[in-house]
Amino acid sequence: MAQGRGSARRSAVGAVAVLLCLLVHCEIAHAAVYNVGDNGGWTFNVVNWPKGKRFRAGDVLVFKYDSTSHNVVSVNSNGYNGCTTPRGAKVYKTGNDRITLAKGQNFFICNFVGHCQGGMKIAVTAA
Repeated sequence: MAQGRGSARRSAVGAVAVLLCLLVHCEIAHAAVYNVGDNGGWTFNVVNWPKGKRFRAGDVLVFKYDSTSHNVVSVNSNGYNGCTTPRGAKVYKTGNDRITLAKGQNFFICNFVGHCQGGMKIAVTAA
């Protein structure tokens, strides 16, 4: 009889492991991927691109652009509002950057001269 109970225990542990794997997979499956600026990519006048979209923490923003002409800088609200790059800000420059959103406000600008002022910036709030 002891053998039967051990077998049942192993089956239960196995079932729990499978359930946990499914839950982790489901959480990952909920992350959405957004191409910033849609077909136009990361360029001027994208400031209104986030309007009407619902973002969640873990969603991924894909910034596609010509890396010789633009970049993406993750900034705070002061950097966003003033089109400035705070000390220690993360600068992306591959031309095909994938950035995972954190919960709360996320701000991005291009810090090439005049680009942020030309609307090359977005503010995204992730639930």
